[in-house]
Amino acid sequence: MSTIQVGTLADIPEGTGRAFDVAGRRVAVFRAEGQLYAIDDTCSHAEASLSQGEFDPDELCVECPLHGSLFDVRSGLPRTLPAFEPIATYRVYSEADAVFVEYHD
Repeated sequence: MSTIQVGTLADIPEGTGRAFDVAGRRVAVFRAEGQLYAIDDTCSHAEASLSQGEFDPDELCVECPLHGSLFDVRSGLPRTLPAFEPIATYRVYSEADAVFVEYHD
């Protein structure tokens, strides 16, 4: 297990998400009510960037901008079709203002 700093809290304003490069893969980090969540940035149904989709901080889900599937940012599980395969989640945390993501080498 490795950890990388992806940015700062200022890079991810409350109620939004942003993609970062983590060891050659795109990881979307979302922030809601002071909590951070990290998932694969690519929809499991089609090659679409989830960080470009609509994030609902109240429901803790993000909508794929291509076909509209909703993904739970806590578990990576799809909530709606057409996606049915889950996406990976990552441990994400902040220390002071820095944001870190853990990943498998």
